[in-house]
Amino acid sequence: MTRRTTTLLVTSLLIIVLAAVGLTLPVPFVALQPGPTTNTLGKAGGSQLITVSGSAKTYPVNGQLLLTTVSEQPTLTLFSAVGYWLSSHNAVVPEELINPSGQSQEEQNKQGQADMVASQENATTAALHYLKSPATVSVASTGKGLPAFGKLKQGDVLLAVDGHKLLDSVDLRADIRPLKPGSDVTISFRRDGVTQDVILKTVPSSEDPAKSVIGVTPLDKRPFTVKIGLKGVGGPSAGLMFALGIVDRLDPANLTGGKTIAGTGEIEADGTVDPIGGIQQKLVGARRAGATTFLVPAANCSEASGAVPKGLTLVKVTSLAQAIKALDGIRSGDTNQPGC
Repeated sequence: MTRRTTTLLVTSLLIIVLAAVGLTLPVPFVALQPGPTTNTLGKAGGSQLITVSGSAKTYPVNGQLLLTTVSEQPTLTLFSAVGYWLSSHNAVVPEELINPSGQSQEEQNKQGQADMVASQENATTAALHYLKSPATVSVASTGKGLPAFGKLKQGDVLLAVDGHKLLDSVDLRADIRPLKPGSDVTISFRRDGVTQDVILKTVPSSEDPAKSVIGVTPLDKRPFTVKIGLKGVGGPSAGLMFALGIVDRLDPANLTGGKTIAGTGEIEADGTVDPIGGIQQKLVGARRAGATTFLVPAANCSEASGAVPKGLTLVKVTSLAQAIKALDGIRSGDTNQPGC
């Protein structure tokens, strides 16, 4: 055997070994791909995704309001990671960015479902507040050691803050949070049919010390219920589209004008729209589903603007009210909407 033949054999063996390693050895990366979309005005699992029961009047809807998702491929080899990375529609990111807490897959799934439930609750609250649907605001609980503890109790009906009548729990937070911590605030409430006042001194919020709290967990009660039935999807990013779907069901104005509108964004109870992850993959998924307009959280604009599929127009939003205003404009033919 010549030296050249030996070198070729050794080199070939090394290539085979490297190829085997590349095909089998896992790497600490996750691939993000465009996921499926769901029409919040349509059905999921054979039944209506958003249902309203009770005394509320609902209206016919048409068009589509698509929530968008990202599919994750967590088990990658070196070769598959490179393959995903070379695709313009996918992204490959370190595992620690997707799962910074090091949770197991089961723990991640549970957290994702908890985030989804919270997202649906916030979407319902934000939509009904936008529609100015009045609620009976009662005390669900009070925090031990906080101002309301021992002064208000479960079941008390909250009526006003410093004389400002409450529409719902969003008003309660909006009246208290901007106050300087240490401020006196008068809470009007009804207990056992008797209306009375109590003066509480606000304390700093644990989330933001510049904002105030009194330590009440409120509960909104209305003569109707809104239910969102979506399974198999986790995380908070569908909040904006859930809220739009609820508004469209309860408002005679048709939001879509028969068009296919997609979007994403975590929503807070007051209607604020927060950024999410995987925006570029969601844009691709939306366009594949036929969307022509995509509602983008303002904070996601920088990464979204460089990856817009042909035929898809981005509309920048910071709140539920702004998103609805933009859709009203699009429906009436005004294409001059805030873009990224």
